[in-house]
Parts: sequence; structure tokens; C-alpha cells
Amino acid sequence: MKAVTINAYGETPQLTEEPEPKVGPDSVLIRTKAAGVNPVDWKVAAGYLDQALYCHFPFVPGWDVAGVVEQVGPAVTEFAPGDEVIGYNRQDHVQHGTYAELVTAPVRTLARKPASLSWAQAAGLPLAGLTAYQSLRAAGVGTGDTVLVHAAAGGVGSLAVQIAVARGARVIGTASERNHDFLRSLGAEPVTYGDGLPDRVRALAPDGVDAALDFVGGAAVAQSLEVTGAPERIVSIADFQVAAVGGRYVFVRPDAADLTALGELADAGKLTVPVDQELPLAEAAEAFRISQEGRTRGKIVLTVS
Repeated sequence: MKAVTINAYGETPQLTEEPEPKVGPDSVLIRTKAAGVNPVDWKVAAGYLDQALYCHFPFVPGWDVAGVVEQVGPAVTEFAPGDEVIGYNRQDHVQHGTYAELVTAPVRTLARKPASLSWAQAAGLPLAGLTAYQSLRAAGVGTGDTVLVHAAAGGVGSLAVQIAVARGARVIGTASERNHDFLRSLGAEPVTYGDGLPDRVRALAPDGVDAALDFVGGAAVAQSLEVTGAPERIVSIADFQVAAVGGRYVFVRPDAADLTALGELADAGKLTVPVDQELPLAEAAEAFRISQEGRTRGKIVLTVS
């Protein structure tokens, strides 16, 4: 099969020919239609997560997958060949990722593909969608809340905006001015990020906000403290120090039930996945470069023919 491989930290990803993966008892073999690209993918490839993850070289990057089940392990009863699935295929070590024509994934990481989403959209949902969903849960966002979403036009932020709106919350989202109309289309009230952000938020919400989600790092937690009355409802996926001020740090986990809930939101017309760019598998290096720029609106996806 064809797969993208990394031979050493810092090397350019290459399209290579690799053996087909074996299917474990609790796993399925998936014929990949598309693989989502996330910033963590190039960070792993660069060695930035070496202290947290075991990497076995050469490895195939990628944790997001959308495709069709070809084979199931002997213990699997949840899926059958021909089923269309999506997955956040993160395991405890990095070796057999999703930038490949064939992927094996444990059933605990999978859910059925939402019928309303294209393959590219479906591949962009798992990691970003679960991050947004679990962050909103950690912040306790629900009906009647006003929530501030930092980096609201990005892959995670754009999904968090929609999920929060579906829960009955009012959303104020930070983004560059070029993305303000995009945020309005998702149901958020946009504000420009940067110096003076707390004043701009209070111009929209004079009493402040009930919760804040930091998807970018930098000054976001400090700015959130200025406009949030309850520090325990500040959640960050980018700043470990958030706990020191009373907030919560969230590192996304694979969760089949959460992923199923996201699919149900999509099929109910309450959640879509904005796809910024689709690239063929052979252009994984270009996908990394675009992701590293940090200017995408929504998701980058690799398509597999």
C-alpha cells in the first residue's frame, strides 16, 4: 500500500510503499478515503512531543481517518465490512498512522460516518470535533451561557462555535477581520484578537462572559481572566499554566460515544466541518507547511484515491 512515512525527526514526509497493516482482535482494517491534518501531526514529526509519545521509525503520521471497513478482528461485533466509519485513531505509540491507503484502528476510536458529511469533511471531524466537544463539556457550557472562543475560525474553534450554538449558548469568537463574516455564518459574534481584546469583548458583553475556551495559547488565558467571572470555567488546550489560575487544561481523548454524538449533530444539520484545503496524499509535506502557517479557516485534509 502507499503511505506517507517519516524516517527521522525533522525529515520531510515522503510517499512510500509499505506492507499492509495487520488487524488485531479488537481492531478493524479501513480503506482510507481521507485523512485529516492537524497541527499535532507535524509537531510529532518534528520531535516536539518526544517526551510524551513513543515513536517507532519509520512511522506513518496522522490520527484522523474516514473510510470503509474492509476487515474486522475476531472480537469485533460493532462493525462489519462495508461500513463507513470515522475515527480519532490515537494509540499509545506512534507508528501506523492514518496517512495511508489502509489503516487499522481499535473500535474504541471509531464511530459511523455522518451521512451528511463528505469524505473530506468526515475526515476533518474527529480530533478537532472531539477537542471542541470535550473542552465545552469541561467548561460546562450550556443554554443561556455566553462563551468566549479564542481562535474561533480555526479547525477546533469553528467546530466549538457550532457546538456551543447548538447547546443554546451565545458565542463571541476571536479571529482576524478577514474571518469575521465566516464566524457570523457559524452563529458567532466576531471580535479581533490581540491587544485590547478584553475591552472589545466587554463592548459586546458588558457583564463579561460565563466561560472561555483557549485554542491558541499566548495571552488568551490572561485575557480570559479579565472577562470571565469564574476562572474554573476557563479551559485551554494550549497553555499548561491555565490550572495555576484555577482553570482546566484539556488534552483530547478518543471516545466513541462523543464521536457518535458529533455525528448526530452533523446529521441534524447543526454541525458542519469547514474544509480549507484538500490535497492528495502525496502532498503531505505541503499540508504540513500550510498547517504550520496557522492561517487556515477550518480543516486541511488529505484525500486518498
